Amino acid sequence: MFTIYEEAKQYYTYTLADKDANSEIEVVPERGGIITRWRQNGTEILYLDEARYQDPSKTVRGGVPILFPICGNLPNDTFEHQGNAYKLIQHGFGRHLSWKVIEQDVSNCASITLAIASTPETLAVYPFKFEVSYTYELKGNSLKILQTYTNKSDQEMPFSAGFHPYFQVGDKQKLSVDIPGTKYDDNVSKKTFDFSGEFDYSSAEIDAAFTSISGKTTSFSDRDLKRKITINYSDFFSTLVFWTLKGQDFVCLEPWSTPRNGLNTGKQLNILAPGANYNAEIELICESI
Repeated sequence: MFTIYEEAKQYYTYTLADKDANSEIEVVPERGGIITRWRQNGTEILYLDEARYQDPSKTVRGGVPILFPICGNLPNDTFEHQGNAYKLIQHGFGRHLSWKVIEQDVSNCASITLAIASTPETLAVYPFKFEVSYTYELKGNSLKILQTYTNKSDQEMPFSAGFHPYFQVGDKQKLSVDIPGTKYDDNVSKKTFDFSGEFDYSSAEIDAAFTSISGKTTSFSDRDLKRKITINYSDFFSTLVFWTLKGQDFVCLEPWSTPRNGLNTGKQLNILAPGANYNAEIELICESI
């Protein structure tokens, strides 16, 4: 049986549940449309920094933040369009906006659809009219995010989008990571390294961007917590980022549509024609091992 429960906490929260599978997620539309929690059999799958989450002046470190209309950051937070300079903060403004709930459904899964559209405030930093909708679908051990990006402008709209899921982990030395790429760009050292499945978790920070990937699935296995996380993604996503900090019990495995600074470089950048839309999908799966 699928259910959706609403609760007026600090932020109005929707809990989607698959009662038969004993799985649930919490979605907070006003806090950037974020998924804050994902539980199976009462066990938390996602990491969440509660203090940052409760402070509306700070970005959320945890859950599944939304990245739109850029992934990563721009040099000096700036991009140029038609001779004008615009300021966009890291990962864009999608995770800072209040999303509107436009549909709920419990027929074949627990499903909720959220949407945002351009405003005078977004047009001041990103001069394109848009509509974006995301549908979160929970069924068993699977969490899908279906996305639709629509250009409402009378000009081409360049954009990128992605997700920044924080997964709880145990001993990082007991992680096995499967990423379909052989090289990554290290955003800390600004160097490129070969990849054979291992990271140095003694480093203060790992920020590895795989901008040339050969498959549509990535995963990691946590032998400490005895579970495997798999992410399947559609062709829209060209880049995978692995990020973690020393001493923190999380890793982020992030599907991005475009590498960092794509609005300026044009590399693997998504461009929508006026009036056009684009559909994309990711699926997160958690299995016991």
